[in-house]
This record gives sequence, C-alpha cells and structure tokens, in this order.
Amino acid sequence: MTDSQGLSNVTKQSLQRVVLTISVAGSFLTPFMISALNIALPSIQKEFSVDAVVLSWIATSYLLATAVFLVPIGKIADIYGRARIYKYGIIIFTLFSFASGLAHTIEFLILTRVLQGLSAAMISTTGMALITSVFPPQERGKAIGISVSAVYIGLSIGPFLGGILTQTLGWRSIFFTIAPLGLFVIFLIFKFLHTDWADAKEEKLDLPGSLIYAITLVAIVYGSSLLPDLPGILLMLCGIPGFILFIKRQLTVPNPVFEVRLFKNNKVFAFSNIAALINYAGSNATTFLLSLYLQYIKAMTPQQAGVILIIQPVAMALLSPLAGRLSDKKEPAVISSLGMGCTALGLFMLTFLSATTPLLLIICALLVLGIGFALFSSPNTNAIMGTVEKRYYGIASASVSTMRLLGQMLSMALATLLISLFVGKNQISPEYYPAFLDSIHVSFLISTLLCTVGIYFSSARGSLHQNNKKGGK
Repeated sequence: MTDSQGLSNVTKQSLQRVVLTISVAGSFLTPFMISALNIALPSIQKEFSVDAVVLSWIATSYLLATAVFLVPIGKIADIYGRARIYKYGIIIFTLFSFASGLAHTIEFLILTRVLQGLSAAMISTTGMALITSVFPPQERGKAIGISVSAVYIGLSIGPFLGGILTQTLGWRSIFFTIAPLGLFVIFLIFKFLHTDWADAKEEKLDLPGSLIYAITLVAIVYGSSLLPDLPGILLMLCGIPGFILFIKRQLTVPNPVFEVRLFKNNKVFAFSNIAALINYAGSNATTFLLSLYLQYIKAMTPQQAGVILIIQPVAMALLSPLAGRLSDKKEPAVISSLGMGCTALGLFMLTFLSATTPLLLIICALLVLGIGFALFSSPNTNAIMGTVEKRYYGIASASVSTMRLLGQMLSMALATLLISLFVGKNQISPEYYPAFLDSIHVSFLISTLLCTVGIYFSSARGSLHQNNKKGGK
C-alpha cells in the first residue's frame, strides 16, 4: 500500500496523529540543535583551542551539508519512499548526535556535523512531505502550522536550555540530550509507520544534475561565508553559471532531480517559493543584528539580550498553528501577504534604532515581526505543498527548505557585508558604535524594501483553493 486511501476513518486519524508526532519531533530537533550549539561554541573553542575560523566550521559544515543534499534527497524520497528516507534520517541524526558528544578532536566533531547536516536534509525534506501525504487539503494547513510551530519552539528554547546544559554538564550534554528523543521517534516509526509513500518509484535519480547542484550550492553558501573578501565574491559569481547549467539540464533530462517546470507552469508554486526566499532573505539576520545591538549599544548581558530576543520566536510558535488553520479556510495568498506586510513594518520600525531607543519599541517591533512571520510561513508552506501532484511532494518540500536556507544565507551575507563595509575589520568598540549603527540602519532598510517587494509575489500568486477544486486535490 502506497497511500492512505481506502483506510477507515479511525485508521486514517491514527496514522495522521503518528505522522504529525514524528514530523513535529523532527521539526523541533534540527533547529534546537543549531540554536543550542551556538551558545556552546565558546566552550568548544576553549576545550579544543582553535581559532574563530575553524570554530565557525562547526556550524558552516552542518549548513553546507544540509544545503547540498536537500534537493537530491527530495527526489530520492519521492522515488524510494518518504517514510523510509525520514526513518534513515532520524537514525543517522541520532547516531551522529551521540558520536558528536564523544568527539575528542575538532576534525572528528566537524565530520560528525557534516553527517548531521545530511540527516537534517533527510528529515526536513520528508517531514513536510509526509504531512502532505496523509492530511487532506482541508486539514493540511493546521498540521503544517503545528509542525512549523515546533521549529520556532526549538529555536526559542535552544539557547536557554543549551546554556543551562553547557554550564552545568558541559557542551557534550547537548548532543547526548538529543539522542533519547531521536530514539523515541525511531521507535514510533518502526512500530506504527508501515507505508513508504513512494509516488515516483518508476523514475530515476539524475546523478549528474545532483552533482552540478551540489557544486553550485557549495560555491554560493561557502562564498557567502567569506564575504566581503575577493574569494567569497568570486565563489558566489561562479555559482551563477552553475545555476544556469543546472536549470538547462533539468529542462532536458527525462527524470530531473528538480522539476524546474513547476516554476514555469505553476504560478502559485513559483510565486510562493519566491516569496519565501524574499521573506527569509529580508528577516533572518534580525536576531543576529539585534543581539549585537543589545549587547554592545545597550550594554546588556547575553542572558538579558536572550530574554528580549525570545519574544519573536515565541510569538511565531504561538500563532503558527492558528495561521495554518486559517489557510485551510481562507486563501493562503491573503494571509501570507498580510504576514509579509507585518514583517516589512517590523523591519521598518528597526531602521530607527539608536543608542537611546526605548526597549519598548524594540519589543513591539519583535512582536510585529513574530506575528508577521507566523502569518506568512505556515500558509505559504501550505500553498507550496498543496499545489503540486503527489509524485512531487518530496521535491516541493525540498524546495521549501532550500528557499529557507538560501534566504537565511543571503540575509546573513548582507548583514555581514554591511558591517564589514561600515566598521571594517575592526572590533565593535565604542569608537565604532556610530558606524555600526549606520550598518544596522542600511541593513534593515534593505530588508524592509525586500519584504515590500515580497508582498507583490505573495499576493499575485493566484488562488490555491480554487486550483485544488479544479484539480480535485
């Protein structure tokens, strides 16, 4: 059996609960690991006595591996089964989380992080596809909203719990804490999930196309981490011909690793993905910039800054299920566009930051951003997943994750570039505070303009529910 059709209502509901539980666990695990480990980086640096460049590879290696494997894994999941790939992803993630906690050299830790990145691609790509496979269109948005909420919960409590674990038990305890949850998910999969959902099993994987995609993504992602230095600029420029070559190949091979024609023939899918890329590119660096602003300009401790910054992800976590449920009844384009507008407004409020800006204004801006992102994310994901055929669920889910990752990278690259241009290679000290504030103003202004443009793509995408009625989805 490759679908949930033909099952009794009770069996369907049980399957839906299991799939949602499994997907929510995966949605929580990967962002929690990222945010919790960021707090532990100084402790890791102290133990292994490495410089900042080597230390940065603990995060960069994970993100690179995730980016490289997202699209190929999406296609593999459609061919060999989404539940199967998700199961393997959780097993690998759990195994190498435990192995990371046992690392006694920085090289081994970076290697295990690469394998964690691979498994994270397997989890994030298939988790949303599984939800789409078992939930009908009229209930899908609510389920997606719950899964998205789990992402924000992981991001919210990661720094808090990671700080406690690192301070009391050491940084290795973060990895060991993840393992039991992973084992619980593995148990659920083996006991209750006996369907693979392989809707494109007659197709084959385009290995040359996957290789072109991987090289292109490495050039772009790694290049963005080197900006504004010349090698970073050159690597990102090299990604352009690689991207063009990848698209041309995908339009000519019989079994593309990514169905580029979805962007050409499906306006809802294309504009929803563009809107997602713009939204993440415009908003992701907010936490990074505000963390520096609160600690340098406002002289807050890391813990005090964390209390302020947690406002945004908490708002996202609380409102995402509601926004997803709304998108089951109302057009996602309407809800997402309202969310994008709120995001643009929140970013615009932050363009006026100064040394004397009251904390109340910053809190209000973070609340507006949290509301905006919640209203945008779940409905937009619902639109992407709900407008493709079953055989493309893995590809569509990979597209969601890829837009998020690329947007995050572009946002951080822009913020880093602007700080480098205004502050140079100098440390952010009192004499450079005015220049640092200028870089923040320009960054938030550009982000505001990006999200304003994003409102167009979000609102002009067309109707999801009308398309589903016509297509019988």
